Amino acid sequence: MFIDKAVINLKAGKGGDGAVAFRREKYVPAGGPAGGDGGKGGNIVFVVDEGMKTLMDFRYKRNYKAEHGGDGKNKNMFGKDGEDMVLKVPPGTLIKDEKTGQILADLTDKNKRVIIARGGNGGKGNSHFATATRQAPNFAIAGEVGEEKTVILELKLIADVGLVGFPNVGKSTLLSVVTSATPKIANYHFTTLAPNLGVVTTKYGDNFVLADIPGLIEGAHEGTGLGHAFLRHVERTKLLIHVIDVAGVEDRNPIEDFDKINEELRLYNLNLTDKPQIVAANKMDIPGAEENLEKLKSVLKEKAIEVFPISAATRKGIDDLMVYAAKRLKEIEESRPIVTEAPEEEKIYRFNPEEEKLFTITRDNDTYIVEGKFVERLVNSTNFDDMDSLAYFQKVLRKRGIIDELKEMGIKDGDMVKIDSIEFEYYD
Repeated sequence: MFIDKAVINLKAGKGGDGAVAFRREKYVPAGGPAGGDGGKGGNIVFVVDEGMKTLMDFRYKRNYKAEHGGDGKNKNMFGKDGEDMVLKVPPGTLIKDEKTGQILADLTDKNKRVIIARGGNGGKGNSHFATATRQAPNFAIAGEVGEEKTVILELKLIADVGLVGFPNVGKSTLLSVVTSATPKIANYHFTTLAPNLGVVTTKYGDNFVLADIPGLIEGAHEGTGLGHAFLRHVERTKLLIHVIDVAGVEDRNPIEDFDKINEELRLYNLNLTDKPQIVAANKMDIPGAEENLEKLKSVLKEKAIEVFPISAATRKGIDDLMVYAAKRLKEIEESRPIVTEAPEEEKIYRFNPEEEKLFTITRDNDTYIVEGKFVERLVNSTNFDDMDSLAYFQKVLRKRGIIDELKEMGIKDGDMVKIDSIEFEYYD
């Protein structure tokens, strides 16, 4: 089964906590602070793997966690950095933030790597907080929490050649006879409900990836049927083979079919009109096909589009079609690179720490509740039995603007303030 969309949860590693330690050498009876810093938490990294063709792996596992950083140690020894978690995805994978819909990455290039969830920085050991008046600090800073987010993986199929055409014109049959793909084939519309991939090897040894793009219908550009889901896969192919029922089965008109499909491509994305096409005039084994073929060739000659008469059922003409497709691919790749950036209206988001508010304050009667990852980390770093640590805690609350915001909200002496798991009375 072809899976082109998955929703997964990511949690980068937490930074290791800084250590509280003191020198205890034999000949240093009053050694100073020697607590080391915590290691950095592991990132969650996505990397392009050209050997992957689907997002199937992400269907069965939805939660991914990177390794935490190690805690700091005595003798100013740093904790070990957490290992990154590397997730492999097929070329053409878009990564979107589920909450905002913003594009975080557009992965198309071979071996491209991008960090989607960053691990937290390690905390500082107590050796960082020694001053002339505070020579034996009994506190350290906890490691930062790693980024946590839910993302949508969306695969825009990247194939060298795409088969397009109305339903039931023989695209799946053609794919099955030129590759090892085994698409479902039957004589009714929308047999194919997802793109099928296969690798073509011509008689001269050339290889390319061929995709059967599910049958398009009129109104597909507006989302009719499964229009948008199908059309987006056409965007990144380099060459189209337009399969037409030249025998006119089901009272089809080959010339009208050609025009209608191209109009749907044009209305969906004007750039698709410039994509090179080859026409495969299929079902030549059926009576009446020869007459329609000549009419089709006459019309398409003016458009400089090559027409190959074939029969997917009997394999007639297929080798010549595939050899020509491989030749055109080489010409296209040599003449112009394929543009694979995100569409202009979809901007790739770059993380800016300043955009994240460090804390929020809400009021419940006479209790002010301060929340946020920053304040949680501050509480975890504070030794409330140590005056130096408590003084540092109060200093940070003022420096970060928490006290000022509490005043703006009307806090009075004696009101309760709750920060994470602790509660205390406020006095200015």
